[in-house]
Amino acid sequence: MLKGIARKKIQSLCLLAGALLFLSLMGCAQNPVTGEHDFVMLSEDSEIAIGRTNHPKIIKQYGRYDDETLQDYVQKVGDKLAAVSHRNELIYRFTVLDSPVINAFALPGGYIYITRGLMAYLNSEAELAAVLGHEIGHVTARHGVRQQSAAQAAGLGYLIGSILFPELRAAPSQQLYNILGGALLSGYGREHELESDGLGAEYLARAGYDPKAMIEVIRVLKDQEIFAAAQAKKQGREIESYHGLFASHPDNDTRLHEVVATAEAFSKGQKGKVLRASYLDQINGLAFGDSEEQGIRSGRHFYHLPMKFSLSFPDGWQINNKADSLQAISENGQAFIEMGAMDLNRKLSPQVFIIERLNIDNLKVGRSLNIGGLDGYTGLFDTGDKIVRVAVVYLKKQAFVFFASSKKRKEFSQFDPDFLVTIKSLHTLKIQEYYLAKAQEVETVTVIKQDNYQTWAKASRISNSPLMALRLLNGHYPNGELELGQKVKRIK
Repeated sequence: MLKGIARKKIQSLCLLAGALLFLSLMGCAQNPVTGEHDFVMLSEDSEIAIGRTNHPKIIKQYGRYDDETLQDYVQKVGDKLAAVSHRNELIYRFTVLDSPVINAFALPGGYIYITRGLMAYLNSEAELAAVLGHEIGHVTARHGVRQQSAAQAAGLGYLIGSILFPELRAAPSQQLYNILGGALLSGYGREHELESDGLGAEYLARAGYDPKAMIEVIRVLKDQEIFAAAQAKKQGREIESYHGLFASHPDNDTRLHEVVATAEAFSKGQKGKVLRASYLDQINGLAFGDSEEQGIRSGRHFYHLPMKFSLSFPDGWQINNKADSLQAISENGQAFIEMGAMDLNRKLSPQVFIIERLNIDNLKVGRSLNIGGLDGYTGLFDTGDKIVRVAVVYLKKQAFVFFASSKKRKEFSQFDPDFLVTIKSLHTLKIQEYYLAKAQEVETVTVIKQDNYQTWAKASRISNSPLMALRLLNGHYPNGELELGQKVKRIK
C-alpha cells in the first residue's frame, strides 16, 4: 500500500514538473510597449487567430454600419495612429458597428470597433482618434492576451494544486479559487485602462493630433454616465454605461493628466490638430438612436416599419427598445408596460392563446377587445404580491403580448387606465406614419439667432429627455447653451 501511495506521489510530481515546464516555456514574452517580459500563454499567431475567428461573430451580433464613406474615414484615422504605434507591423481593421449603444472595444490581433452610438457624441476627429488610439493601446500592450493567459494560468494553477492536494477538488474550494482568480484579473484592469489612455495619448501626439483629446473623450463618457444614472433613477433600474474602466476615472484624474502631459512630448513642439468641423461634416446624416430594423421611438410613440405597426405610451414615461421587447417605465419606476411579439401558428382565439401559449389559466375580469378591427383579449392575474394586466392583440400573423403592473400592489388601479390606453393604441402602421418610422439622423448646422436647446427639444423626436440629450450631443451637458455662429449637431 505504501508503494502505491509513493507511486501516486511520483506521478503527481511528474505532472507538476510537466505543468511547470509548460508554464516556463509559454509564459515568457517581451512586451512590445515596455520591453519587459510578460507572462503570456498565446503566441502572436494565436492572438491574431482570436481576432480573425471572432470578427465575423461581432459583425453578426451588432451589424456593420452601412456607410462606406464613413467606414473609410474611420479606417484612415485609425491607420494614422496604427502607423506610429508599438506594433505597426500588424494590419489593423477599424469597423463602425450599427449600434446605438455607446461603446468601443478591441479584439486581440488588431480588430477594433466603435459604434455609431459613440460617434454621434464625439465632437472632433481628435476625439475619434483618442477612442481608436485607446483601443490600439489595448492591442499593442497585449492586454487581451495577458488577461486570457492569467485566466488560463489560474485554471492550471488550480489543476496543479488539486494534483498534490486532493482536498482542493471539493466544490467550495473550487468556488473560492474561481473567486480569487477573478479578483486577480479585475485587480489590474484599472491599470490596463490607464496604460491604454497613456498609449492612446502618445499615438495621438505622434500622429499630429492634440493628445488632450483623450481627456475630452473621457469627459464625454463621464457626462454620459451621469445622464444614464439620472435616467436609471427615473426608471428605478441599474445604470448601463460604457464598456468599462475607460470611463471609470474622472476627467480630472491626476494620473490621467500625467500620462497625457507625458504624451505631449511626442508632439515635438507642434500644436496638435483637433479638426472639429471636418469631423462634423463626416457624421452629418449619421443614423441616431434606434435602427429601422428594431423600430423607432419618437416622443411617446413607437413605429416599426418592417412589422408595420405603431403604438403610443403614456406621457412622460421612459421607453426602452430592447432586442426582444418594448418597455415603458413610469416616473421612479412605479409602473411598467412590456410588449413583445410571438408568431401565430394555429388558429386560436386570443383568450385561448393566453391559456395555451402563455400558460395563464386563472385570468380574472377577462374581456374581448376589438381595436380598430384587431382581435384581442385582456384580463388580470394575481401573483400574490402583484396584480398584472395581460393582453394579447392579433395583428396579421403575430400575437402582440402585453404585461403591465405597478411596483406597489395598492397603486395598480391608479395606473391601469394608462395600461389599457396603451394596449388600445396598437394599430397597423398608416401610410402617413411611414416617414416617422425612418431612423433619426444627426444633422450638423450653424447656430443662428433664434436657435436654442429649449426650442430644439420641443420639436425633437427624441423620446427620453430630449433637452439633456441634445446638450450631451454637443458637449454642453448639463446646462450649456448654443453659441451664435457655432457649428453643432441636432437630430432630424
